[in-house]
Amino acid sequence: MAKITFLNSILVGVYNGVNALIPWHKLPTFLGVGNLLAYRIVLEAENLYDVYPDASYQGTEATCPMKDSRYVTARNSDGLFNDEAQPMMGCVGMRFGRNVPREHAKKPTDAELLTPSPRLVSDRLLARAEFKPATIVNLLAAAWIQFQVHDWVFHETYAPGENDIEIPLPAGDTWPSGHMKIFRTKPDITLDETDKISPGYKNTSTAWWDASQIYGENEVATTALRGDAVNGKLKMTKEGMEDFLPRDKDNLPMTGFNQNWWLGLELLHTLFALEHNAICDVLHKNNPEWPSDQIFDTARLVNCALMAKIHTTEWTPAILDHPTINSALHANWWGIIGEKIHKMFGRISKNEVIGGIPGSGVNLNGVPYTLTEEFVSVYRLHPLIPDNIAFFKTTSGAHVRTTPIADCVFSKAQDAFNKETDMGDVFYSFGINYPGAITHNNTPNFMRNLVTPDGVLRDISSVDILRDRERGVPRYCEFRRLFHMKAPKTFLDLVGGKEQQALADTLAEIYEDDIEKVDLQVGMFCEPLPKGFGFSDTAFRVFILMASRRIQSDRFLAGDGWTEEVYSKEGMAHVQNETMISVLLRHFPELKPALLGKDNAFRPWIKVGTSADYKGVETLDPAAK
Repeated sequence: MAKITFLNSILVGVYNGVNALIPWHKLPTFLGVGNLLAYRIVLEAENLYDVYPDASYQGTEATCPMKDSRYVTARNSDGLFNDEAQPMMGCVGMRFGRNVPREHAKKPTDAELLTPSPRLVSDRLLARAEFKPATIVNLLAAAWIQFQVHDWVFHETYAPGENDIEIPLPAGDTWPSGHMKIFRTKPDITLDETDKISPGYKNTSTAWWDASQIYGENEVATTALRGDAVNGKLKMTKEGMEDFLPRDKDNLPMTGFNQNWWLGLELLHTLFALEHNAICDVLHKNNPEWPSDQIFDTARLVNCALMAKIHTTEWTPAILDHPTINSALHANWWGIIGEKIHKMFGRISKNEVIGGIPGSGVNLNGVPYTLTEEFVSVYRLHPLIPDNIAFFKTTSGAHVRTTPIADCVFSKAQDAFNKETDMGDVFYSFGINYPGAITHNNTPNFMRNLVTPDGVLRDISSVDILRDRERGVPRYCEFRRLFHMKAPKTFLDLVGGKEQQALADTLAEIYEDDIEKVDLQVGMFCEPLPKGFGFSDTAFRVFILMASRRIQSDRFLAGDGWTEEVYSKEGMAHVQNETMISVLLRHFPELKPALLGKDNAFRPWIKVGTSADYKGVETLDPAAK
């Protein structure tokens, strides 16, 4: 782990004193940014844990040789060779790490796993009673985070029926057959004594910001997705005047990751496949002698880095709409010198605080890079999904129809594109629809009664609660203490006071008056939010650490791969100058009136024409309008 230097310890000590009186989010912006830096210093020193017995499990140049020198300057789809000395670090099949000591991440007993019943928690604390919108962002923001999470994390599990957990059903529950069974996460093989009390779990995705959700999790898949496309491009199909991803026999898109599919993913996977191909055109024009593989490799680097920048400087400041966070995240990318000076003079210091993390040099903080179980837990954001999507015409703003979200998932996702609504219209509709607020009693009920393409009936909320317990993620109060935060002493403390007495009473009833039993997700959904926040401060503490680490650890973002020699001059300019808005307008110029004057594509767009009266919350019940 990283050690706290003497000067940093002074900074941390000062802010510990300040925070005893004033929380970070109520400080003036420049002081708040310093406060977040102090938090990150402590988290890097105390909240990164390797889950392997020793460093040899990360591979060496001898045990995992790079047989193709192509990957010195190109991403490997299996995630290999990002760190040439530890070539297996972050690759497919490596374990999730931990942000808490493993003695606090023990395998639960059967009673701990099932008490209180995940189904009871789902029914009473997570199920949507009435749609609560998140009005600071649009539905595109909800699609974006799932699009990104599919790049980063996915657990290996047993097949349904192979090793199921039976969930106790509350009295009177109407679940079909009277038995709810959820298949288990599959633990990795036991490597040492610690694994017996705190199992390790494999990530079947690469942990790098490498857009594996588009390009595939291995080189075979990547080759197949390119198909016979020329000049480094991804294969697309033309339907009428529009380009779409090719479909498989089940009418699902042929892309890097197509599980949990819905219309929002259809939009973003298509958009960034189109963007990859547009980057290829730029590279081919400027480098006509380059072979197809070189164009592809460079375009992939550019596309991945652009997504990382969009997530850092656009999506996150939209969903965490706070001036301190906006400044801190732009400083993560551009440094405290800011974007304008950075673009004018280039990097003026290798120091990441001054010049930004990209190009500052890889920093692992003494722990091999991976994403963590705790990171997975705080990104369970299913309340973002609304019940319905209202569709409008981009040109006139005319309302075309309102469709239940259940009719926009899996193989039906592409049904949204028809004679009434093309892809531009659907993007516009996402731009003015609201997602759900990330709070208690706001998970859509169709997700609690969802038949997935494998034919299995699932209650996703019950699954979410079970997964955290199963994988040893600490419950809410212990989690906060381990992240150096104050834990609530009473249920009223947790929910923010007597205005939420009914919620506090429900929590006390379900958790048998023991606040220590409150599940992490429930606590995060129930705690009061800082002004402008779309999710909890508890979740944000994990973000403070891991958002920077994803960039710091990657040699193609922070290290010697972040150069014009690797990205090309035009490729680097593309990363640094393009935004989500410019990407949207490049492929769907008809969206310009809705984005005119906007600086963030994830905040609600301008409502054109007759959609000006739309309130951003559409219902299928006329009496409720």
